[in-house]
This record gives sequence, structure tokens and C-alpha cells, in this order.
Amino acid sequence: MNSDKLHRSRGDKMIAGVCGGLANWLGWSSTTVRILYVLISLFSAAFPGLIVYVILWVVMPSD
Repeated sequence: MNSDKLHRSRGDKMIAGVCGGLANWLGWSSTTVRILYVLISLFSAAFPGLIVYVILWVVMPSD
């Protein structure tokens, strides 16, 4: 179920709901988004991935 706006998920979260919110917005499985996020973070030396996650955590409003 796609949403018009990008929000962090309150119900489908492991840390802050960023990947759950992205998955909901994209209409994908949250597991798929989490796996892709981890892979992208690892291949980018993990540090930029952590920065992006924290920025999204601060910028994305909650449900």
C-alpha cells in the first residue's frame, strides 16, 4: 500500500522505522529494503550508510 508521503513506520521498525517507512512508501517488503540497505552500506564502507540513516531518522516525520 503506497503512501503519498514518506514517513517513518511506527509498527514496522527495528531501530527507528526508516526502512519500514521506505518500504511502505515504495510498496516493497520491509525485509527487502533492509537487506538492500545493509548491502549498499557495506559496499559503501558502511560509514556513509550510517550517516544517511541518521539523517533520514531526523528528517523523516513519524506516522
